[in-house]
Amino acid sequence: MTLETKLAGVPFAADLARFGDRVAVSTPGRSLSYRELAGQVEDMARAFGPGRRLVALEAGNTLPALVAYLAVLSAGNPLLILPTGGGSAGDALLAAYEPDVVVRASGSEAVLDVRRDQARHELHPELALLLSTSGSTGSPKLVRLSADSIQANAAAIAEYLQLRPSDKAATTLPLSYCYGMSVVNSHLLAGASLALTDLSVVDPCFWDLVRTEHVTSFAAVPYTFDLLDRVGFQDMDVPSLRYITQAGGRLAPDRVRSYAEQGRRQGWDLFVMYGQTEATARMAYLPPDQALQNPQAIGVPIPGGSFRLEPVPGLDAAELVYSGPNVMLGYADRPEDLSLGRMVTELRTGDLARVGPDGLYEIVGRRSRFVKIVGLRVDLGQVERLLADLGVAAAAAGSDDAVVAAVEGDHDLALIAKTLAQDLGLPRAAVELYPVEAIPRLGNGKPDYPAVAALACAGEEDDGGPAEVPDAGSTDVRRIFAEVLEVDDVAGTDSFVSLGGDSLSYVAASVRLERALGYIPEGWHLMPVCELTPAPHVADAAVEPSGKAAPSRDGAGTPARRVRRRLFAPMETGIVLRAVAIIAIVSTHIGFFHWQGTAHVLMAVAGYNFARFQLTGNRMERFRRHLRSIARIVVPSVAVIALAFAVTDKYALHNVFLLNALVGPEGWSDYSRFWFVEVLVHILTGLALVLAVPAVDRLVRRWPWAFGMALVVVDLPLLFGLVESRYPGQGPVLWLFGLGWAAATSRTLWQRWAVTVLAILAVPASFDNPYRSGTILAGCLILLWLPTLRVPRGLHRVTALLASASLYIYVTHWLVYPLFDSDNPLDKGLAVLASLACGVLYWAAATRVMGLAERWLKRRPFSRATVEPAAAQRS
Repeated sequence: MTLETKLAGVPFAADLARFGDRVAVSTPGRSLSYRELAGQVEDMARAFGPGRRLVALEAGNTLPALVAYLAVLSAGNPLLILPTGGGSAGDALLAAYEPDVVVRASGSEAVLDVRRDQARHELHPELALLLSTSGSTGSPKLVRLSADSIQANAAAIAEYLQLRPSDKAATTLPLSYCYGMSVVNSHLLAGASLALTDLSVVDPCFWDLVRTEHVTSFAAVPYTFDLLDRVGFQDMDVPSLRYITQAGGRLAPDRVRSYAEQGRRQGWDLFVMYGQTEATARMAYLPPDQALQNPQAIGVPIPGGSFRLEPVPGLDAAELVYSGPNVMLGYADRPEDLSLGRMVTELRTGDLARVGPDGLYEIVGRRSRFVKIVGLRVDLGQVERLLADLGVAAAAAGSDDAVVAAVEGDHDLALIAKTLAQDLGLPRAAVELYPVEAIPRLGNGKPDYPAVAALACAGEEDDGGPAEVPDAGSTDVRRIFAEVLEVDDVAGTDSFVSLGGDSLSYVAASVRLERALGYIPEGWHLMPVCELTPAPHVADAAVEPSGKAAPSRDGAGTPARRVRRRLFAPMETGIVLRAVAIIAIVSTHIGFFHWQGTAHVLMAVAGYNFARFQLTGNRMERFRRHLRSIARIVVPSVAVIALAFAVTDKYALHNVFLLNALVGPEGWSDYSRFWFVEVLVHILTGLALVLAVPAVDRLVRRWPWAFGMALVVVDLPLLFGLVESRYPGQGPVLWLFGLGWAAATSRTLWQRWAVTVLAILAVPASFDNPYRSGTILAGCLILLWLPTLRVPRGLHRVTALLASASLYIYVTHWLVYPLFDSDNPLDKGLAVLASLACGVLYWAAATRVMGLAERWLKRRPFSRATVEPAAAQRS
């Protein structure tokens, strides 16, 4: 059989129709039988065409994504799973492996991006599925799984859970996560059904769904149990619930025992499970009747699998080694590895284990020097190297809660710990440094890591652990979103964008979030709240276990001196550009100094932010969000312009209605002062209407970067004077908005270079003034190539404040600075400061008033009449 031969797919995915009219999947307002699901899967499989190609899928908890997932597996095409929501992780995988077909869910359908008709890479006949290794999503290192492994693991899970056709699982975990995927596979193999949802367990609608759909099980990771505690699960009446499964990390034994006892009282079972992506998800399970007596154990091997303990040289411990039909073929680090066959026959887990007389296995440690904290793999060896680079001799241990390091010598531990947390991308509370006279060592001279780890326990017993200095009022991420976005309820599955966040509220939210978490995750505006909730002990400063501040150490070349050199911290480029631009705009208009072109840079920033915040969600959700964002610009702007029209003679009625660019006199005049707001509102309104068209919506979802480039190209005839423009004073600016859009959606190096070339060709034609053109070009390229800029830490808050209030400063400064009618440079400086201050005050008042108005409108009877039926349908 050649590698190009079309092979049979995963059996359970190819044979769905055998369960006939049983319900396979339930979604809000709709249920599909196995026969209907099989029909959709077959139609999708045919769409892939003949030949065997690598297919990449954004696997969210939607029906189109589920159908596409099953279609690829059933057709025998190797499937590369991408994380949901796009972003840099998915882009890295696409760039590394160049799949032949990319599938994304768009509304109620799956959109196929067929990039080539034949396979680009040589694909091994057994290769069926490619998954990122746990904790390294987006890494080019992938786990290669065969159809037999997927089928075998699904069958084993169905066997030990005793799945039956009457079972129904709620999809509490994403399909892109191997644990969530195993829930789907095992239930569909057994003829059971799925309640397809992305609701969080903290959402009341989730529990309405559980009761309405008679859900019998759901999957949980350790953090899920924190959420269950929060919503009072112990007092809930869920009569249909038959069992809960737990994996994705170690659950503390006391919690295992507590939930096992609750399950016994309420009539459901707790299945504690152990697995790795390399074994297609599951390797062991703890029988529910053993959870009370042995809550620390991972249990017994799954059906068809087996464990052995292999002694580890130099350690009085043994590594757990697993064998079974679900073990991966091997890893892939590059596209050439997709042609490889089986390279692995058993899985060395990297975990140290022991087995009791009752045959139950227990994990007692890790052989590898890795821990996983807040979903990120942390190399403890790298921790020691980072500390060594700071001139610190240390030994690092840790758990899935925190990195713990013993530090020799007299150092400023507070500054070092904060720097280390930033370098590792961890919350500040996840790094604990303890001073020691000498690093604990074993008889052979190697560091005694168990003794290092015990420092954390000693600190907790003696002094309550490292002191906590929470940022008052900012530790609750839900409250941050609720206050910034003026919403009443924030669920764990909500994100900043889904709650209506836009560029006007983004800055305030990002600054408060960074203070709450100690860092700002990339793509946080698209992440669910439950992934942003800070760890229980978020601290902004580290102190010694005694609770006293660690002593400072000065002097050239000392660690403290090196840390203090880090006076600059990164801020998002868009935020910095908004702050700098508004200062330059106001100063130029007042004559304090002259720096032209920054308003045009802001137009590019507007396009950049539109592409980031306004292209997610289904079409109607986006349309409502577009209108809301436009209203947030129009209402405060028109209020000021109307006041200016009433108290001065410099403006006309068409200014109040933002129509000067269309019906006012041509050329630059006093009437043109609000041109930026007018043109921005025109662009946003036009895009809202265009993107509401289904065909355009599909086009933009499939080729977002190309659409941004098209906006540039459409405007070039106006820019080069080939078509007469209504904006001779400022020139056309849609192309700048498009450049910003293209910058935000550039995912590959060649795309960035294409945008760069286009900017270099277009910008010089924007104005005859080379300095203004140079400013515009520099701003666009900085936005494209530099995601962050380093800003003095002391200026972060004022920068964020000016960026947040930039629109309000722009519309109010025309009324403020004429009050300082003087050529004195000091008076001009005071006029700049007064304009900035008045704009900030107006921003604070106007956003508060608009937030209250939005809340009031939501509570109106007509609002409830339209919302409640939708909520009922959703649940």
